[in-house]
Order: sequence, then structure tokens, then C-alpha cells
Amino acid sequence: MNTETLIDRWWAIALRGVVAIVFGILTLVLPGLTLAALIVLFAVYALVEGVFNIVAAARGGTADLPGWVLLLEGLVSVAAGVATVVLPGLTALALMYVIAGWAIVTGVLEIVAAVRLRRWIVGEWRLALSGVLSVVFGLLTAIAPGAGALALVLWIGAYATVFGVLLVAFAFRLRRARAELRPGLARAA
Repeated sequence: MNTETLIDRWWAIALRGVVAIVFGILTLVLPGLTLAALIVLFAVYALVEGVFNIVAAARGGTADLPGWVLLLEGLVSVAAGVATVVLPGLTALALMYVIAGWAIVTGVLEIVAAVRLRRWIVGEWRLALSGVLSVVFGLLTAIAPGAGALALVLWIGAYATVFGVLLVAFAFRLRRARAELRPGLARAA
């Protein structure tokens, strides 16, 4: 997107900021509901990702990325998703351990896949880096679960609110720039 387009669409950035602010405030006001929604979203994500990996494994993988790697990652993801769906009374602490275990295992498998793919593609380091980030996230979550899922939700709410305020401020700065650069257009809008 070029600068003129960005300036002309200042309102879209403002709208994005307002949505972020509303999401952030709702998250801060209703953290329990947000946590429940995050639990459902995690379950759906893990299940869908697992199914896609299992389907890819059923197709045989490749010489450099055997199907067993995809199958194992898929089974771990499906198990994490099913555990979350079947045990909805799972405490936030237990969920944090499920998420931690899932992140560590899938991260290690992503690193393995990146190492195997490095001969065939350029940029495999991105997959390896995502694997490392997953492992680090999983380890931090396992080490400090007392921080809890609710605290994570509150951080998300605070982040979204601040992010939204910054976007709205930026959008209004773009609006001023539009008026300064093209006074005739600014009056027409």
C-alpha cells in the first residue's frame, strides 16, 4: 500500500483501532468469558491443524519429510484439541499445561521438518524459528503456569486496548496529513 492510499483510507485504520479498543475493553471487563472463548478457539485450532497434518501424512509426506513426522504432529494436535473439548471443566492451570505440552512437541517437530527441508527450499529457517518460538513458549508456560490463563487474557485485553488507541491516534494523524496535502479533497470527504 502506498502512502497516498494509506492517507486516503485513514478511516479504515481508525475503524480497526476502534474494533481493537472494543475487543480489549470487553476482554478486560469479561475475562472469564474471554477465557472460555479462547479455550474453544484453541480446541478448534488444534483439531483443524491436527486433521490437516494427518491428511498430509496419509498422502505419504516426501522423501525429506516423512509422513510419520506429520502424523505424529497431527495426532498430538488432535489429542490436545479432544482433551480440551471432552474436559470442558479443565482448570486454567491444566489447560496451560496442555497448551505447553502441545507447543513443545509441535515446535520440536517443526524444527525437525525445517532441517529436513533445508536442502529443497530457501527460507526454511522461518519454519525452524517458528518451531523454536513454540518450544520457548511451551517451556515458559510450563515453568510459570501460576501466571495463569486469566492473566494471559488480561494481558491480551490491555494490549488490544493500547494497540487500538495508538491506531486511532495514527489514523487521525493521517487525516490531518490528508488535509494538509490536499485541502480540496479533505473538504469533500
